[in-house]
Amino acid sequence: MKLPEEGKLLRIFVGETDVYKGKALYEAIVLKARELNLAGATVFRGIMGYGAASRIHSIKLLRLSEDLPVMIEIVDTEENIDKILPFLDETVEEGLITMESVKVIKYRHRKATQ
Repeated sequence: MKLPEEGKLLRIFVGETDVYKGKALYEAIVLKARELNLAGATVFRGIMGYGAASRIHSIKLLRLSEDLPVMIEIVDTEENIDKILPFLDETVEEGLITMESVKVIKYRHRKATQ
């Protein structure tokens, strides 16, 4: 797949413990992006953050996690990004979704070696 120079970056901010149909929400989003043949998706786990409720979520020495923030990034064309928006509208009950224009410098995969 080749991406044009101008693309869109979709960022989805949710909680680590958010669930959709018995599966982690971030996992459901990545699997949906793959199903829709979007260029790629990456999940980042935050070490600290807060959202609309202003409740701090952070890693503490004595606790493994406190519903840490998770960010999913997807870069593709606007037309392709638009394909996942209805799914996000249905599944993201709490969180933040942003989209911005990006300049794609390079998008390539390794060729299979035989």
